[in-house]
Amino acid sequence: MTTLLQTLQRRLRARAPLLTLAMALTATLAHSTLTQAGTLDEAKSRGYLLVATEDDYRPFEFMDEGKPTGYDNELLALVEKSTGLKIRQQVLPWAGILPGVTTGKYDMALSAVLVTQARKATFDFTSPTAEVTTYFATKKGSPILKPEDLIGKTVGAETGSAMLTDLKDFDARLKAKGPGLKEIVEYHGYPEAYQDLGNGRLDAVANTDMSLQDLIKQRGDMFVIAQPIGAPTYLAWAVAKGNSSVLKAVDAALLDARRSGEMSRLQTKWLGKSHDDMPLDVN
Repeated sequence: MTTLLQTLQRRLRARAPLLTLAMALTATLAHSTLTQAGTLDEAKSRGYLLVATEDDYRPFEFMDEGKPTGYDNELLALVEKSTGLKIRQQVLPWAGILPGVTTGKYDMALSAVLVTQARKATFDFTSPTAEVTTYFATKKGSPILKPEDLIGKTVGAETGSAMLTDLKDFDARLKAKGPGLKEIVEYHGYPEAYQDLGNGRLDAVANTDMSLQDLIKQRGDMFVIAQPIGAPTYLAWAVAKGNSSVLKAVDAALLDARRSGEMSRLQTKWLGKSHDDMPLDVN
């Protein structure tokens, strides 16, 4: 028994350097993955900006016949042309986009990011790309018409979104006066929330007016937009706090698109109207 134990110990000691090397390599690879994003010079050296985006958030980013399209994707093409930078997109659920930027995995959240005071502590934002307000939508024929009608009801929103924050703030305002919502249900994406609204598992869904208007274009036979539950705010693209070189390059291209009228044209095309009175800086 002693001889067998000694043999096993010798083998483990012999393998220890290999195990240590494997662990070191794993840590190095993990670190390189998390730090592949960086400054504009690093992006140029790499050959592209790496950005995170969604692929199912109409009308901003979605897939059509296997190709990415929508308002943000057309803006992306303008930025590429203006800056000469190649932009490589990584598609992932919304809940992973902003954390991926904060860890340095991505250079930018090139998505419909709502600008909030809480997010300003962690991110710097480009010039705004649109103005939006959080509304709620219901199934057609629902007796829920105004915000107070949501008392005692079940409402859905996307996990990690500013619309979810608006919904929770709205619930808190209701509860400060009396009864609030029955339940807030979180979803990884809005298509699933709309499905549950249609089949009666939800009484309402909270989203931006722009996104809900696109929903009505697609399914006006089933859904209607009700009233706002949040205050007007802006959408913008986001970088990690202090990543000024990437921000300035992309922001210059977006401001060129505003001056040339191209942004207004795309807003009218995708959002139904132009947003010409937005501020230049929302940080």
